[in-house]
Amino acid sequence: MKNTSIAIIGAGLSGLTLAYRLRNTGLEVSVLEARDRPGGRIFTFEEDDEPPIDMGATWLGKKHGNLIGLLQELGLEITEQYMGERAYYEPISTSPPQLVTLPPNDEPSYRIAEGSSGLIEALVDSLESGDLIMGEAVLTILNTRDTCLVKTTDRSLEVDHVVITIPPKLFVESIKFDPSLPGSLVETAKKTHTWMAESIKFGLSYPEPFWKENNISGTLFSNTGPIPEMYDHSATTGLGYALKGFLKDAYHTVSEEERKRLVLKKLESIYGEQALSYLSYRETVWRHEPFTFAEYGEPILPHQNNGNPIFKQSYWDGKLLLSGSETASEFPGYMDGAVESANRTAEMIKLHSGR
Repeated sequence: MKNTSIAIIGAGLSGLTLAYRLRNTGLEVSVLEARDRPGGRIFTFEEDDEPPIDMGATWLGKKHGNLIGLLQELGLEITEQYMGERAYYEPISTSPPQLVTLPPNDEPSYRIAEGSSGLIEALVDSLESGDLIMGEAVLTILNTRDTCLVKTTDRSLEVDHVVITIPPKLFVESIKFDPSLPGSLVETAKKTHTWMAESIKFGLSYPEPFWKENNISGTLFSNTGPIPEMYDHSATTGLGYALKGFLKDAYHTVSEEERKRLVLKKLESIYGEQALSYLSYRETVWRHEPFTFAEYGEPILPHQNNGNPIFKQSYWDGKLLLSGSETASEFPGYMDGAVESANRTAEMIKLHSGR
């Protein structure tokens, strides 16, 4: 049995940032990830001859100081989201989309220049060989006399601390705890919204950015139809051009081919036949991701219980801690929240270990 200092459950942005922080202080970590890839809700489609298209967490703002600080540490650049001077707006289904002039934006959004997965790759590269264990779901966590025993589908780890970074609703429903967690924590976690879990995102790559003609843009806002929002998602490195948008959650019940047909039909109605000359169509239905989405037993509001103080407490005499974007004090549900929660948890562990 391998003995380590800290087991981190989840290799999303929070889990990997925490591992990076703890590794920098000399502590040993094991990051356990159920998926066969790191990143969690950060996922970028990357092909050699196409622009990277972020299917998960994408945007940040200048107020997101925790995330920006981490990007600077790792030498990663950001680029301002192109919005153009004019955008299409579709207020009702009985009238065609209108071209509207966009007002000046005092707080523009930014993207990570090489795609959000570039941040994940940099964090993974900072770890030691063997720190990241993928394709193993955690089944049970036991509180022993002095340590914790973590059992996955393939192994057991005895550690001093366990930090759970996956969404609260998922960990209380997918992991068995012995002894049981406090009822107040379990009930709060079950009623905590998992940010982006109901999102459907699509991306189309093109040989030319036809949507930039005549000072228009790839920006679309619609109160009707399948696409509520869409934006330019072209590469900043000359790899090509792309549009990326959201589909309404109701379309998770239809086939990928039908979603693609609906997207192309809408884009053709706005931009004409040139919208059909795409190179590739990509999509991610996050509701179909079992390590992101779990059915709620009752209606849950966006951000419900995100940042609840109960998630900032330690359990099992300080051996069990919670991290992850939904637990953050600042910008819960966002990438910045994931980093903030990791920074907070790292300080708690360093204080406990005397580092």
